[in-house]
Amino acid sequence: MRSDLVKKGAQRAPHRSLFRAMGFDNWELKKPLIGIANSFNEVIPGHIHLDKIADAVKRGVYAAGGMPVEFNTIGICDGIAMGHVGMKYSLPSRELIADSVETMVQAYQFDGLVLIASCDKIIPGMLIAAMRMNIPTIFVSGGPMLPGKAKKTNIGLGQVFEGVALFNRGAISENDLTALECEACPGSGSCSGMFTANTMSNLAEGLGIALPMNGSIPAVYAERIMLAKKTGIKIMELVEKDIKARDVMTKKAFDNAMALDMALGGSTNTTLHLPAIAYYGDIDVQLKDFAPFTEKVPHLTTLAPAGPHTIDDLYYAGGVPAVMTELAKKKLVHMDTITVNGNTMEQTLKECGAFNKNTDVIRPIDNPVHATGGLAVLTGNLAPDGAVVKQAAVDPSMMKHSGPARVFNSEEEAVDAIMDSKIKKGDVIVIRYEGPKGGPGMREMLTPTSAVAGMGLDKDVALITDGRFSGASRGSSIGHISPEAAAGGLIAFINDGDTIEIDIPNKKLELKVSDNEIAERKKSWKPLQPKITTGYVARYADLVSSANLGAVYLKK
Repeated sequence: MRSDLVKKGAQRAPHRSLFRAMGFDNWELKKPLIGIANSFNEVIPGHIHLDKIADAVKRGVYAAGGMPVEFNTIGICDGIAMGHVGMKYSLPSRELIADSVETMVQAYQFDGLVLIASCDKIIPGMLIAAMRMNIPTIFVSGGPMLPGKAKKTNIGLGQVFEGVALFNRGAISENDLTALECEACPGSGSCSGMFTANTMSNLAEGLGIALPMNGSIPAVYAERIMLAKKTGIKIMELVEKDIKARDVMTKKAFDNAMALDMALGGSTNTTLHLPAIAYYGDIDVQLKDFAPFTEKVPHLTTLAPAGPHTIDDLYYAGGVPAVMTELAKKKLVHMDTITVNGNTMEQTLKECGAFNKNTDVIRPIDNPVHATGGLAVLTGNLAPDGAVVKQAAVDPSMMKHSGPARVFNSEEEAVDAIMDSKIKKGDVIVIRYEGPKGGPGMREMLTPTSAVAGMGLDKDVALITDGRFSGASRGSSIGHISPEAAAGGLIAFINDGDTIEIDIPNKKLELKVSDNEIAERKKSWKPLQPKITTGYVARYADLVSSANLGAVYLKK
């Protein structure tokens, strides 16, 4: 066992003495040492209950003959960090989380690892660590939040963000806004639509690194505790069989995750996180690699923000296993990949009795919502290395759009202009210097996209940026433009009034300005001074790659 290095033999008597100080007995010290990486904290609704998930995992480990030891990582709630300087720290926290888990695995030489998280950057951060360490590993999430209710209609956090703009233009009262605030988020769990957190929890099943239904069992259901206990039992099986993280998260597994992403209409942030997880496991997955899947994999669900259904609807319809069975009918996923269930994807789906229980929520493969995937990768002179849009959440009237640029060098400037009614129908809002280096930190920008929707412009205005969007964003919102402005990408040389042409069906994003004019503009260009020049985020800006590679730390 790996853990023999820290607890076996006469030389390790001091080490065992320290374990004894924590209450571990002789017979426990002979068992496999299982690390439980828990991101429980009291500042994220998706994590407020993870202490109970961890207790259930530990019961499973203990029952199966292991010695569970729990430690914690940091975690940021993107909703609370949204719209201010705190969001600059969100994406960079992914690498910090990965580093912290790696540090603990190496310090204690765990024989196996269970990762517990629910939200945004925390899930991919932990999966990056799993790839780096390559020991037996299972991920289990805390589950999705149940939707809120307003006048018998399901609502979530996105409606509150949009409500701010509605209130600003006098469309709703302050009492109406307060009602949204109080009703949208009824309890623990990750926000109730197919936003980044729930997308990553569900894609973990496609990767095979989580057990079936991990992504859709609601946080408050007893079945979530049962899943956590089963996870504790299964990690012991993986240790015994020596099935490691890279045995599960293979290139074929990433293909499965990208196909599943298209079928679910997942968050655009997956085009950052899947390439990053793959990169740290020496697997080449980039933003451009999503393009074939957007073409061949149909969009099968209408999950918020792309439709009326929420994650609990997906759960009752059969979850990811049901979606995978639909995709398998057209051979759009690999069924021979290994999962943490200890066997192939095909056997795993058969064992859990996967089938589509509600064809209104999960459409049959021959009757999809859209013939192509939920995301689209755009290229062109504005984004030679790619840009991404959640096309499933774009109004049909905005799938093609040409309009004058309204250029802003920060999110705040753009939001002020939107709220002050300075944006007109037909405009293309350009927000630059918000990429990984330029932000720094590549802020998630739900505030401007929600403001556009709340001001009633989501069917008339497009927004493009080298930053990124919340999974709750909707409308013609195109992000991850690479190269970014701070790296000298063409987005840095757009002027107010320039014509920008967006053609989502043909996957094009073009600035209609002559090469000679661009050359003239470049002569006097200097990148803007970074908005943060000290501390962790400043160091991050020096190390981070472009968005098309996943905003990773490039290997030496």
